[in-house]
Amino acid sequence: MGKIIGITGGIASGKSTVTNFLRKQGFQVADADAVVHQLQKPGGRLFKALVQHFGQEIILENGELNRPLLASLIFSNPDEQEWSRITQGEIIREELAALRDQLVQTEAIFFMDIPLLFEQDYSAWFDETWLVYVDRDVQVERLMKRDQLSKDEAEPRLAAQWPLEKKKGLASHVLDNNGNQNQLLNQVVSLLEGGKQDDRD
Repeated sequence: MGKIIGITGGIASGKSTVTNFLRKQGFQVADADAVVHQLQKPGGRLFKALVQHFGQEIILENGELNRPLLASLIFSNPDEQEWSRITQGEIIREELAALRDQLVQTEAIFFMDIPLLFEQDYSAWFDETWLVYVDRDVQVERLMKRDQLSKDEAEPRLAAQWPLEKKKGLASHVLDNNGNQNQLLNQVVSLLEGGKQDDRD
């Protein structure tokens, strides 16, 4: 049986820096967002569910989903957030489970990058969970910069996820990303080498 490590964080917390580094070290990292992207392509399971729910207006002329429109429809309405969480969540879980079962056959250790790992109760899948943590004000700033959002646009996106503070108590290990990239990656190296750090202070 392979060892499975779940990686999570929040929007703009620096998770992709960690997963890109792990891939460069030769580890397999299953990416929930990439799986979702595939499923939302025309003909995919999520594409069908979303069009059935929201109607043809969410399809662009090229046949792809209008992602900005979809995001605004979901983020601006708590009922739609709930629908999305349940319906999309179920389909994504099935697809990720199939991927996990496939990787466990071939990999001694592999990672799964799941943004909503704690919110959607994936913890039991993993031998360890790593949280990429950043202070909230730093997170807001990075998100605004990354996606060219105003503070008013950035806040609801953060509010749709649990605060990182809450996730801190649930993770096996916390990677602090308030510093620079080297400081973050040094913590990853230390975990890979089995170095224990005091994670929960």
